[in-house]
Amino acid sequence: MKGAQAVVNCLKEQGIDTIFGYPGGMILPLYDALYDEKDIRQVLVTHEQNAAHAADGYARATGKVGVCMATSGPGATNLVTGLATAFMDSIPVVAITGQVDTALLGRDAFQEIDIMDMTMPITKHNYKVKDARKLVPSLREAFEIAGKGRPGPVLVDIPRDIFFAEVDYEPQRNEEKRRGKPDPDFLICAAEAAEEIAKAERPVVIVGGGAVSAGASKEITAFIEKYHLPVVHTLMGLGAVPRSHPQNLGFAGMHGQKAANHAIAAADLVIAIGSRFGDRQTGNLSKYTKGTKFIHIDIDPAEIDKNVGNSLGLAGDMKVILGLLMRHEAAGDRAEWWAAIGSWEEEYDYDYQVERLTVPWAMHQIAKSTAGKPYAFATDVGQHQMWAALHLRIEEPRTWLTSGGLGTMGFGLPAAMGAQLAYGTSRRVIHVAGDGGIKMTGNEYYTMARLGLPVISLIVNNTSLGMIRQLQKVMYDERYIACEFDYSMDYVAYAGSFGIKAEAVSTQEEFANALQKALADTDHPRVIVLNVWRSFVEPMIKGGARIDEFVEFK
Repeated sequence: MKGAQAVVNCLKEQGIDTIFGYPGGMILPLYDALYDEKDIRQVLVTHEQNAAHAADGYARATGKVGVCMATSGPGATNLVTGLATAFMDSIPVVAITGQVDTALLGRDAFQEIDIMDMTMPITKHNYKVKDARKLVPSLREAFEIAGKGRPGPVLVDIPRDIFFAEVDYEPQRNEEKRRGKPDPDFLICAAEAAEEIAKAERPVVIVGGGAVSAGASKEITAFIEKYHLPVVHTLMGLGAVPRSHPQNLGFAGMHGQKAANHAIAAADLVIAIGSRFGDRQTGNLSKYTKGTKFIHIDIDPAEIDKNVGNSLGLAGDMKVILGLLMRHEAAGDRAEWWAAIGSWEEEYDYDYQVERLTVPWAMHQIAKSTAGKPYAFATDVGQHQMWAALHLRIEEPRTWLTSGGLGTMGFGLPAAMGAQLAYGTSRRVIHVAGDGGIKMTGNEYYTMARLGLPVISLIVNNTSLGMIRQLQKVMYDERYIACEFDYSMDYVAYAGSFGIKAEAVSTQEEFANALQKALADTDHPRVIVLNVWRSFVEPMIKGGARIDEFVEFK
């Protein structure tokens, strides 16, 4: 069969039912092969970056590998930001790019670009298929690499003539994968970790995005319950343990809940599960680690001791590791430690009693209105992202989609679109963005409207780049520059131009009414524009300070 058809067959054998992309000359043979294909839905986006973000959102929602494709040259380079986003957050994505014919490689042909070298630092692996015999093996390897171990993106660059070449294709046999038994040294390390947990007086568990990737939510919940451990979440780890769980202290880090940050600062033992100790999580690293022991559980051995040294590292399958820890006896109830935590939670409980519309108040209303119902949440990047992390209540894994490591503005809307396509009618996505981010990728409202995706999109309109403004207040003596949108934009008319019902709100009552109407309209996308005062995200850790030392805003 032709190479293009072999690519389609490989996608089908991998269980791929949705592809996000944008056509161009060098990728057209693959699009042509998809013409009569009924089992794979190809989603035409408005920009290749959004194809990568949508595939990323699809992968986060399902745990499956997301797929995007683009043509050579600018099509391929437009994928770069999306691939870097997936790489930083360990999301499995396979990108297929068209390339100029093999005879033209290296001749600066029209739309030729060396996408291999360009994406090498932001992919787990990449391929340029210059031999038709290697097409099918390369694609199969790409999917295996993207999804195994620590997940991540893989790119496969295919010259146009390879799509037309004759290729031998034999269906792949799916072999059952079995977990290996841990070696004796690993059992000793697990026993040592269990001993450290048992004798700790003030232990805290930090759960990161790796826990979600591993599908280990049940095992982690059982683990914290057996050992009676308080648990906090990184930005990427929200939902791994239900927010309503009585041992869950919430979101921790640079803008985390004060009680969660105080618990980490006071802990004598920190148990990190699927977290890489990023700088937004730790604050001042020397102060973060002083006087504290660390147990680090992660799929990737390279993460052990990378940011926090002298950890007791357990690298491997998270479920296996937690199962080993569960074999040991737990300590007492640590009543004094829980009493201290309880006092922090009471002292720093957020007061939503305000008279004007604020984003925290709006997030709180969304949390109450969606409690116990099948919703997922996708955010862009900035102040609204932190408010959402603080005030929404994420109860399940794979229902919180946000750009953590790269902090990509514009991520939220295409990711919400990809997730909504993945969920179908089983779950509805609520998307939150700032007025800055929506200007970057708001063109995907067109795709959402065209496909009739019932995403509820909230635009926080504070006529500024809020987080930039916040940093300029804290670090640059309020010398505000390049952060304010002094030329007004009609977001209601913008959404309406795509045929989406939109409403602007400025009061609590207006927002509550608009939200209920949007929630009731389950068949169409809706947009709500929140016209709000400029304000600052609290809490915020002081620069160079401990994780429990906060900026005081006046």
